[in-house]
Amino acid sequence: MAVSRAMRRLLRVRGLEEGQARLELESALGDLRRLEHALEASCEEDRRGRNLIQTSARSGELPDRLAGLEESRAAGRWARVLAPRIAAQELDVAALREELLDRRVERRQAETLIKETEARDANEAARRGQQEIDDWYRSCRYREDRGVKPAAAPSLLRQPPKET
Repeated sequence: MAVSRAMRRLLRVRGLEEGQARLELESALGDLRRLEHALEASCEEDRRGRNLIQTSARSGELPDRLAGLEESRAAGRWARVLAPRIAAQELDVAALREELLDRRVERRQAETLIKETEARDANEAARRGQQEIDDWYRSCRYREDRGVKPAAAPSLLRQPPKET
């Protein structure tokens, strides 16, 4: 039984679905990294604000102290906004990763079916070829016993002419 066009088409579709799922996962991972970098930036802004507050406490500059307080406050707000977004994005990434794995399993299953069918076909062809050789040999032996000239060898036994 040869591998049907529908099965090959299914394999191609499964491969495309897997590729699409991989792209979606990569996109979601990129979004997650951007959110994480934004959180790191807000932590850095908070550090700069605290450093500004410490510097202004030594120098006595009130505007620097107020700017430092505002920077720290804004960074805290950003961190509070980003934390739930990061958690939600991590859940999305986990779901997309699971979907990618499911797609990969589906593609590999179709691939395995095709390979098994091809292997079965190859074994069947080899068996038929061997059967043809055996039949030819039996007929040769039978004809030799009867004193009749043997028939030509099956194509599997014939050697191509040697080039000189």
